[in-house]
Amino acid sequence: MSDRVLEIRGLTVQYGLGADAVQAVRDVTLTLHRGEVLGLAGESGSGKSTLAYGMTRLLPPPGVVRGGEVLFHTDDGETVDVLRMRDAELRRFRWAEVALVFQGAMNSLNPVQRVSTQLMDVIKAHAPRSSAMSRKARARELLALVNISADRLDSYPHQLSGGMRQRVMIAMALALEPRVVIMDEPTTALDVVVQRQILSTLAELRERLGFSVVFITHDLSLLAEFADRIAIMYGGRVVEEAASADLYRTPLHPYSDGLLRSFPALKGPRRELSGIPGSPPDLRAMPAGCAFHPRCPRAMDRCGDHSPELGVPTGHAGDDRTVACWLHPVV
Repeated sequence: MSDRVLEIRGLTVQYGLGADAVQAVRDVTLTLHRGEVLGLAGESGSGKSTLAYGMTRLLPPPGVVRGGEVLFHTDDGETVDVLRMRDAELRRFRWAEVALVFQGAMNSLNPVQRVSTQLMDVIKAHAPRSSAMSRKARARELLALVNISADRLDSYPHQLSGGMRQRVMIAMALALEPRVVIMDEPTTALDVVVQRQILSTLAELRERLGFSVVFITHDLSLLAEFADRIAIMYGGRVVEEAASADLYRTPLHPYSDGLLRSFPALKGPRRELSGIPGSPPDLRAMPAGCAFHPRCPRAMDRCGDHSPELGVPTGHAGDDRTVACWLHPVV
């Protein structure tokens, strides 16, 4: 997984313009490698979905990308900046190279179109010369890929269960065999059994097809076993990034530790759930210094005055992890 497929460098996204603009993503830098699952975790409002839509230029108004680069590395060895693509290039790029599974499958699927029509439309948009027969055959293959019977092709979304609708969205995202799939809360509102089925399907497909995944969720417990690396976001910034096993065992940032203590352990000794006091910050009036310090049980005077930089913490040079916290001086 040493090959880079997608690099986000200094991405900044805001809503609105002028003095009333709200910065929802602040100078985020991340790297996604080939075949890797990168998890993005954090509370609602931390900037996870805005980051995903900003990097693919799908931000609804009044969202605006104010700075940074989103570099995609092609199989030919070329590097292209998604933020500087022309509209025609962007239309060819989306779904063919980077696909999205949007949050809320019932809202993402057209309620008055059959599943077959929606799958075939994706293929037709990128391969207009393909025949209707070949598109129908490909739609059957895609449903089989996510373990849905072909007789569901003529169903409407409301005739499918929540888990099946989500798997249809995954099938649609894989229609053109993209190299990167971004999944925004793909298991929201599904019960834990169906969540497990969705994650098992994703893990199997990733092994078989070799695509990379950006998996966005507020539930850190889902990422602990599914993701290779996890980036924790708070107040629009990445505050910690590490291999999933390292972050799960030894979280460095108090916010990461609070997230981990907010759900019960499935194995090992019973532990008390503590959660995180307070509420996420108001992006219109961010606190001075470290954005987390008003809620942090280990805050110091310095935390309220100066914002820590994200960097490699002392003593962890070989661990491939970064943190932004005054408790851990960076190299």
